[in-house]
Amino acid sequence: MSSLQRHFLRRVVQGVGRERKSRWGLITERKMANVVNDGGDSTEEIVNGAVGGGGGVEDVYGEDFATEEQFLTPWAVSIASGYNLMRDPRHNKGTAFTEKERDAHYLRGLLPPAIFTQELQEKRLMHNLRQFEVPLQRYMAMMDLQERNERLFYKLLIDNVEELLPVVYTPTVGEACQKYGSIFRRPQGLYISLKEKGKILEVLKNWPERNIQVIVVTDGERILGLGDLGCQGMGIPVGKLSLYTALGGIRPSACLPITIDVGTNNEKLLNDEFYIGLKQRRATGQEYAELLEEFMTAVKQNYGEKVLVQFEDFANHNAFDLLEKYTRSHLVFNDDIQGTASVVLAGLIAALKLVGGTLADHKFLFLGAGEVSLQTAKLTILLVSQTKAPVEETRKKIWLVDSKGLIVSSRKESLQHFKKPWAHDHEPVKNLLDAVKAIKPTVLIGSSGAGRTFTKEVVEAMASFNEKPLILALSNPTSQSECTAEEAYTWSQGRAIFASGSPFDPVEYNGTLMVPGQANNAYIFPGFGLGLIMSGAIRVHDDLLLAASEALAVQVEDEHFKKGLIYPPFTNIRKISANIAAKVADKAYQLGLASRLPRPKDLVKHAESCMYSPLYRTYR
Repeated sequence: MSSLQRHFLRRVVQGVGRERKSRWGLITERKMANVVNDGGDSTEEIVNGAVGGGGGVEDVYGEDFATEEQFLTPWAVSIASGYNLMRDPRHNKGTAFTEKERDAHYLRGLLPPAIFTQELQEKRLMHNLRQFEVPLQRYMAMMDLQERNERLFYKLLIDNVEELLPVVYTPTVGEACQKYGSIFRRPQGLYISLKEKGKILEVLKNWPERNIQVIVVTDGERILGLGDLGCQGMGIPVGKLSLYTALGGIRPSACLPITIDVGTNNEKLLNDEFYIGLKQRRATGQEYAELLEEFMTAVKQNYGEKVLVQFEDFANHNAFDLLEKYTRSHLVFNDDIQGTASVVLAGLIAALKLVGGTLADHKFLFLGAGEVSLQTAKLTILLVSQTKAPVEETRKKIWLVDSKGLIVSSRKESLQHFKKPWAHDHEPVKNLLDAVKAIKPTVLIGSSGAGRTFTKEVVEAMASFNEKPLILALSNPTSQSECTAEEAYTWSQGRAIFASGSPFDPVEYNGTLMVPGQANNAYIFPGFGLGLIMSGAIRVHDDLLLAASEALAVQVEDEHFKKGLIYPPFTNIRKISANIAAKVADKAYQLGLASRLPRPKDLVKHAESCMYSPLYRTYR
């Protein structure tokens, strides 16, 4: 850039005296911010009066500096003030603009005269949200807010996380995905379809932000427990990344939701005139693999080695293959496999204070032999091995039931390769109830996606040989849960220790209020992602997942155990995420996986300092 261009842009940003500054208004074009930064000044100085307001690790997320490698001529700069400023969700404050800001940025007459604080705006919006009786209406209202006023959206979500988490994520997001075509208003994230094959790098460059730190990507084939929703699965990446920001403190501008559309096998969607995706059957085999390979290569080329790619809601066969293929070459994480397993393991560790013994002392029976069960079993064995307990003895205490019954040695020839290590010597057993009676597990874990499979007979059998049967019904959404909290408590005479994947209300049993826990991945992945980012990790290792599990388990306190909880309340989720991030980063440094040096002395404080703040900034 020439000195003349740099001088001109500085003059635009800084203004020539007060009159000139107010004429230009608030500069929000991030392309310009990057060019100005080349000369040493930034829009952050205009917004805050000082560089660095808003958190981040040396602003690696690039909220204010994006689109590198593009040189602009002065007349290409866009300036936002007045009407346009109010329609920029990142900077809009609505009725919270002050008198001074209204004068400086041409907002007079565009807003009613009353000036609200952000807290009053939040109070009003929560009142309005509570008027909706249909959860999907609340979801749509929250998405509208996110597109209108980003900081207020995240302040609402952070301050009311227990109430709004089921709205922006499971279970409501499942219904939203099913009806995504009908409620579609404005695109969020990137859509990469078979039409873009050979041009994926170009598509990534269409996204306005350059410094992406976290990508959540889905192909929509297995959305929660609802099956193939194709392109309408975009609600999942959008929801997950909202939680990355609200719960883990990752800047919104560092997050990129992506849906890869290879078609759908859902006949209902193929015949739906409002379906927003490709109306063709799913691509498979080489065509599918080539598209994913191009995508992963383009991501690394465009965003670098340290961008975290989170695979979300891929079908089992693709989920395992993608994780295995890219774990050695990319920073990849599958929340359905690794995140769920980590949060389940945390619950098992915490539950030991209620049921006694060590993990090696217990016997586990999984309903479902998919990704969650296998990864949880793997992490359990890995954790037990660190105590020098015999690994093979522990493996023999882990049993799985799939659609054909108990996985036993006599079935080995017909088993998929990833199930074979869990086939033990036992006579064939065809159903869950008989398996429970034969194995007599102390822990029953459901991840089958099949609702109401923990029947009264199954729960009563668990209670017959366990003083405190540990029952985890993990399938989502609520309609697919293996049993309800009320059923688990009632059928076990109030003795069960229960947790589920979707939330259930507290249950009163014989005058005692039983509070069910929620084995929600949101406990793990936001803090886990923050730990990877702040340490500059280049690969995900199983030991990092164990660190996250242990960090979550130790935050369950005596007062929670007295209520039967094996997870801490979500009200402290940012503190929980900071502690998880610190433990994950610590392990990354120990294993030599961290690239951000020097290592901070206090990793918990460092994690807290990195977190995005949703509070309004003051504009000059």
